[in-house]
Amino acid sequence: MATKIVKKTKIKLFNFLIVLLILVGLFFGVRFVMHEPIHNLIVKGNNYLKDDVILELAKVKDYPSFLLLKEGNTCKKVEKSPYIASCKIKKRWGFVLEIDVVEERPLFFDMNNNQYVFGEKKSVAVDSISERFRVPRLLNYVPDKKYSKFITGMSRVEEDTLSKISDIEYQPNDYDKDRFLLYMDDGNMVYLTLTKFKMINHYNEVLSQLEGHKGILYLDSGNHFQIME
Repeated sequence: MATKIVKKTKIKLFNFLIVLLILVGLFFGVRFVMHEPIHNLIVKGNNYLKDDVILELAKVKDYPSFLLLKEGNTCKKVEKSPYIASCKIKKRWGFVLEIDVVEERPLFFDMNNNQYVFGEKKSVAVDSISERFRVPRLLNYVPDKKYSKFITGMSRVEEDTLSKISDIEYQPNDYDKDRFLLYMDDGNMVYLTLTKFKMINHYNEVLSQLEGHKGILYLDSGNHFQIME
């Protein structure tokens, strides 16, 4: 009978220790990176909301793990605020987290329900944030069907022009149920209809032609100016 020779594999202890050390190093290295906190927080796009407010909404003020943080879930937390229209989060090299937001644009203060109204038809009550808004006041009640169109019309008013409007009053007449009267900061008044709200953006051009006169600008019909005595 032939004798089988069994070769014994010799495991070199030194090589085994090297592999073990590499594996242990990789384990702790991955663990370290996974749990490494955010090093720097950057907030962009905000105008009236302070950075701390947005960081509080995002729940990142305590610098959580950079890699474990989920951008989508974090943005959803930020977008729950009525002041935020949208949010984007980017992770940058060096454990930097960048939060880029778009704030809702305040259009007017509705005296009927004591709320500030935004362009996306959201609204907020008076608080420490909204009380700093400088927007026109809507003085009286506007029927629901007209109100929605009014918000759309106001969202088309440019920022520079919006800042010149003091008060707004719904003033329908027998000929037009979509008629509004705008009281300007400079003492002039402007009549507009819902379909012509965008025309108020030309107010500065018209103003330069009035030669210092004060009066009523009719943009609802005829586009003429009536000087007040």
